[in-house]
Amino acid sequence: MSKKQKREKESGLGISVKKSEDLSEWYTQVIQKAELADYTSVSGCMVLRPWAYAIWENIQKYVDAKIKALGHKNVYFPMFIPESLLKKEAEHVEGFVPEVAWVTHAGSEKLAERLAVRPTSETIMYESYSKWVRSWRDLPLLLNQWCNVVRWEFKHPRPFLRTREFLWQEGHTVHATKEDADKESMTILLDVYTKLIENELAIAILNGKKTENEKFPGALYTTTMEAVMPDGKALQMGTSHNLGQNFAKAFNITFLDKDEKRKTVWQTSWGVTTRLIGAIIMAHGDDKGLVLPPKIAPTQAVIVPILFDKTKKEVLKEAEKIKESLENAGISTHLDDRDAYSAGFKFNEWELKGVPLRIEVGPRDIENKQVVLVRRDIGEKIIIKLSSLAKDAKKALDEMQKELLEKSKKSLDEKIKVAKEYNELKKIIDSAMIAKISWCENSKCEEKIKEETGATMRVMPFGEDVKTGAKCAVCGKAAKKVVYVGKSY
Repeated sequence: MSKKQKREKESGLGISVKKSEDLSEWYTQVIQKAELADYTSVSGCMVLRPWAYAIWENIQKYVDAKIKALGHKNVYFPMFIPESLLKKEAEHVEGFVPEVAWVTHAGSEKLAERLAVRPTSETIMYESYSKWVRSWRDLPLLLNQWCNVVRWEFKHPRPFLRTREFLWQEGHTVHATKEDADKESMTILLDVYTKLIENELAIAILNGKKTENEKFPGALYTTTMEAVMPDGKALQMGTSHNLGQNFAKAFNITFLDKDEKRKTVWQTSWGVTTRLIGAIIMAHGDDKGLVLPPKIAPTQAVIVPILFDKTKKEVLKEAEKIKESLENAGISTHLDDRDAYSAGFKFNEWELKGVPLRIEVGPRDIENKQVVLVRRDIGEKIIIKLSSLAKDAKKALDEMQKELLEKSKKSLDEKIKVAKEYNELKKIIDSAMIAKISWCENSKCEEKIKEETGATMRVMPFGEDVKTGAKCAVCGKAAKKVVYVGKSY
């Protein structure tokens, strides 16, 4: 065995389990071997490595551009929240206190008041909003911040999907009327978040409202996007809340309207997190590792030159030209010209990292004025003429993006089954599926499902009304809502 072969073997590259046989172990190996994240000495906290952070930056760019186009501006508020502020809205604090990490000392000196490490920013932001909003001319107030939050209460951390500290954006807006707040929360959910998830991340989702029990603490109502992972568990992809006037009343956020009357504002909040990276991994990955949707991939194409001593300079020169032509066509491209590794090793490494396109070029390809193009998701090798490479590469990326979403939609449909009565519902949940049921809207039925199956009501879908005469799948009484039920991350 040569030194090169030995080094490659010792690298531990490659996934040793099948996704379909051990999803949890597969997920852990992909995260570590694709160099997405690493564990730290603080339980439940992770390091986002450059490859994962680059994916997050692409998500940031998309969302940031969209919300700024809608008139939102970015701000930053402190990560420490005085306990008295956190307690101002009763329902809100009740929902979050179990997850709060507290700062009690500065050095050896005990603080006069405990400080919460930001679990979410409503309370610290709305203290300022109460000072900034004075009249109708100050509305709407459309602010957003990109930051980290800390939520401590859970037993089984999993990188990206459930960690004690994570990154997100949180929008917080203030409006004169409920109608304006309704419009804001729905615009964010449907025109920003849904398009992000489906068009950029290529993941099919269910849109709708949360139940009263599952809504954000202190909100009037919560809208949500729910995806379903390969193991049949639901994953909340993002939420947009109409907060009503609860926080406004608690923090005295009022304005003098055009009719010279003082009125209480209406508010919204909304956010997506680094959990989306975990969703990408689970939704699209295969036995070789990551499969990244082209629109969100940090690198869309990697060029792997086939190098021999006699033709090395010639091949690298041509590879540089190919890289330049692809980047001029708007395709983010990396040329892997490392000497220390074989072409086969590079193929495996970039497959593991999920780069959408691989372009192989060697001395024979140069003679024939061609390259070999390989799409990450299907693995098929295609001979492409150099003269049409940029055009064909863009077409391949577009097709891959489209087909990943189609595959995700098919998977979502296959994971959902209709249950008309309770035993049927339980069987669906036990078989790692999502149950679609009619529901009477009584919280006792919701609590029964949770206690007896471990599943929760994930979403009441938009545009799906109960059929005439439909009965609740739990109690048999007249149904009022359609709801999707399943176990979740």
